[in-house]
Amino acid sequence: MASALRPFRVLALALLAATACDSRGCARKTGPLVYVSNEGSDDLSVIDAEANRVIATIPVGKRPRGLRLSADGQRLYVAVSGSMRAPPGTDEDTLPPPDRTADGIALVDTKTHQVLRVLESGDDPESFDVSPDGQRLYVSNEDAAKASVVDVATGKVTHAVPVGGEPEGVTLRPDGRFAYVTSEEDHHVYVIDTGTQAVVARIPAGGRPRAVAFTPDGAWAFVTAEQGRTVTRVDAKTHQAKGTLSFPEAGAKPMGAVVSPDGRTLYVTTGRGKAVASIDVAAWKLLRTVEDVGERPWGVGITPDGQRLFTANGPSNDVSVIDPATGQVLKRIPVGTLPWGIAVSR
Repeated sequence: MASALRPFRVLALALLAATACDSRGCARKTGPLVYVSNEGSDDLSVIDAEANRVIATIPVGKRPRGLRLSADGQRLYVAVSGSMRAPPGTDEDTLPPPDRTADGIALVDTKTHQVLRVLESGDDPESFDVSPDGQRLYVSNEDAAKASVVDVATGKVTHAVPVGGEPEGVTLRPDGRFAYVTSEEDHHVYVIDTGTQAVVARIPAGGRPRAVAFTPDGAWAFVTAEQGRTVTRVDAKTHQAKGTLSFPEAGAKPMGAVVSPDGRTLYVTTGRGKAVASIDVAAWKLLRTVEDVGERPWGVGITPDGQRLFTANGPSNDVSVIDPATGQVLKRIPVGTLPWGIAVSR
């Protein structure tokens, strides 16, 4: 009889080990959560990074793109926009007028999956970042050639900083002292001093710069350039460009970027190149290219332990899970329509 019960006992112990209990009760443990903005279906997909499956879908507003988590992971900020999508080759004069009432930064409670409120953002917010103290947002306003500074407590725009045309990527240096904003039209990165809210430097980058990623220590910044097919390395202390890597692969269009938690490796999605490139930060050379990741991978995120990469593949409506150590695509997870951005919890 005892031997017959042993499998049930093993199963019970396994379930107990996978369950976290406290005074409020018990809850199933999960790995880090991966939040995906779906530009075409106006929602977010929430992926359990341990089980590699979607566990929730959250409606957030029109055309969600950029997204960031608060430092404690309890709030998720999502840029929503009433401007119509304009795929390459679209005559924008033929588009209907934008719905400016839909522009803003949606604030989502990550426990209840409810939108708590929508903060002001300026026109057509695309990307943004959150100050380390959580008090301000820096938002790119693509249609207005400005970067808006938003007070989180009041939800109001306090400053509108002129930058280059079609501002896109926004990332703060890890210490919060400077915000880097890319300009697609000007092919430069604008550096905003977060103390004065003024532009203090303008850094040349390749054609149509998209994203900026910093090393964890804030020493280096990396700027992807879609049309230039390059990544520019920037000394983030002096705001000076210090070298460029070109992508030799046909069709490669550098888009999203993320640095490994140990600061040693930069990962870059290549858009229509359907790949993810790994770059050695110290040696400043290409290590590996993972091919056939998905259709036009854009947003990219990495788990806190550095063992999994996730890419948002817009046209194929899925997210790829990649082992960066082996370069293997482990799984492709169906999500909403036109996934754009990725944010990974700690």
